[in-house]
Amino acid sequence: MARDLVRTRRYQKKFMVMKANIQAVSLKIQTLKSQNAMGQAMKGVTKAMQNMNRQLNLPQIQRILQEFEKQSEVMDMKEEVMNDAMDDAMEDEGDEEETDQIVTQVLDELGLQLTDQLSGLPSASGSISIAATGKVPIVAQDGGGGGGAAAAQPNDADADLQARLDNLRRK
Repeated sequence: MARDLVRTRRYQKKFMVMKANIQAVSLKIQTLKSQNAMGQAMKGVTKAMQNMNRQLNLPQIQRILQEFEKQSEVMDMKEEVMNDAMDDAMEDEGDEEETDQIVTQVLDELGLQLTDQLSGLPSASGSISIAATGKVPIVAQDGGGGGGAAAAQPNDADADLQARLDNLRRK
């Protein structure tokens, strides 16, 4: 009976060790299953990324973005012209006087005198240096009467600006 007791205790120890080994193997199998699932998921993601990379045409996207930028600039220019036209059409003669009053009021609140500030500025010579800008100025075509300097009459200045705008549109 003592031998049976010793043998039984030894078998219990062996069963406990086998149980621990079986649990360890079970955990390893579970870990391998998780790693396999992760590998399959990564394989699917890799295939999806390859498909997206094949469909992604960078030069085409760059061309689309450049065209978008160009069209956006054209739209901005047209919007500016429309806003100017709307301002000209709806402008009252009193608007400029009211604007001057508001500017004078703001300057007075700040303690500045507009005439004092403007009297200290150097006067413009009236000519544009081609060497300084590196560009040839665009001369407006005079469609009729009046032939003076471009800055001498407001109509000539408007014609000059219109000629520049037309030149930009042609480009």
